[in-house]
Amino acid sequence: MKKTLTLIFCLVLLQIIGAAPAAFAFSANVFQNSRILNDVQGNADTTILPVVDKPGTLNYQSNNLYKRRLDSIKKDVPLDYNEYVQSYIDIYMHNRDEMAKVVGLSKYYFPIYEKAFHDAGIPDEIKYLSIVESKLDPYAISRVGATGPWQFMFTTAKLYGLDMDDYVDERRDPIQATYAAAAYLKDAYQEFGDWLMAIASYNCGKSNIDRAIEKAGGAADFWSIRQYLPRETRNYVPAFIAVAYVMNYYNKHNIVPEACNIALKTDTLLVNKYLPLTTVSQSLKIDLGALTILNPSYKRQIVNGTAAKPRRMIIPQVDKTQYAALYDVLNSTPATSQATTPVTYAAYHEPKRERELPSYHKVKRGETLSEIADIYGIEVQDIKVWNHLHTNKAVVGQTLKVKESADMPEEKPAAVKATRSTFVTYKVKTGDTLTSIANKFDANIEKIKEWNNLKKDNLQPGMMIKINKG
Repeated sequence: MKKTLTLIFCLVLLQIIGAAPAAFAFSANVFQNSRILNDVQGNADTTILPVVDKPGTLNYQSNNLYKRRLDSIKKDVPLDYNEYVQSYIDIYMHNRDEMAKVVGLSKYYFPIYEKAFHDAGIPDEIKYLSIVESKLDPYAISRVGATGPWQFMFTTAKLYGLDMDDYVDERRDPIQATYAAAAYLKDAYQEFGDWLMAIASYNCGKSNIDRAIEKAGGAADFWSIRQYLPRETRNYVPAFIAVAYVMNYYNKHNIVPEACNIALKTDTLLVNKYLPLTTVSQSLKIDLGALTILNPSYKRQIVNGTAAKPRRMIIPQVDKTQYAALYDVLNSTPATSQATTPVTYAAYHEPKRERELPSYHKVKRGETLSEIADIYGIEVQDIKVWNHLHTNKAVVGQTLKVKESADMPEEKPAAVKATRSTFVTYKVKTGDTLTSIANKFDANIEKIKEWNNLKKDNLQPGMMIKINKG
């Protein structure tokens, strides 16, 4: 009898040991197959979104707790639960220190997002998308130039009304950039009728969603078209859902939020002149670093307001005893400023000098992009974006644009034509003809046919055609 019991015990023990590798294969597979994404709007250097090629072997359907929790926070956006979402939940839970910092920062940024989304009629839960994009970092810049907490590319930012010049980059402004992101997502939702597809389009662009819908036979939900999307987008939506889960249930997973290092109580001022943040810092005795993080869009730490276009400046709430000093800062002239201020202040108070600077720079032997940027008081990233550069290398003899607003040089007419030409993509609607589309965009019918390799004048609803407005 004892021998029989011993044999049974050994058999059971062998089964348990044999099952153990399978039980842990899921988490091991997730982390071994994880790597940082390089997406269209995202940031390969700052995003916390890895790629999961194959979800693990764990039976996610047994995790009813995760599904119930996601269902409890679901509002307008479907927060579906599946093996892909579970994979990202595990990954974010593994990065506890990173998520603890993000939870702390959300105390400042989420009220801004919530107001902007409410004003635009966007579901509140989409605020979590900014964590996937930038980890709530207004200074995040991807290797392809996407910038700010919502990782806008230069062209898309311009399209949605964000200003970018020598002084300001509103892609970094949490308020302005969030309103722009809300406008993009609202446009995408109106086009696709599904919030998850609208979110996916934020990553890969609307044209990729259109193509995926077509390949999926007209399917109208994200999970049906997922297999036809770029790999990074296939993972982008599960990552968003996972972040939504973590941000609501971090306390259930031993994530202790870090203290937010940004002032939560602030005042907003409108500035109608050029005002260095250093002047405000010195006059109000506010730490310059604390003031800068509240105003991340000002590239030179100067609020470049004018009477015609005042600029917003955010400061930590000040005591009533400082109101007089605040009034002096906002209304003083350079002559009445502190002794150390006029040198910097006057330099930026003479816009004519800025206009006298050349708009282009010809690279000399030995020069670097960093040195050129210092000469003109701009950033290396500005030079790269304005000149469509993909590396930090300065080519000897190359003519570089050093002002965003500059026209192309007259000695290069071919370059003028290429840069000034405007191309748009248009989705053909029922009843559209080449003539009606050409009239709508003030374009040439033959050019439309040439750019789209059209042999006939017939158009099919749903076709995506490229139009040259140059």
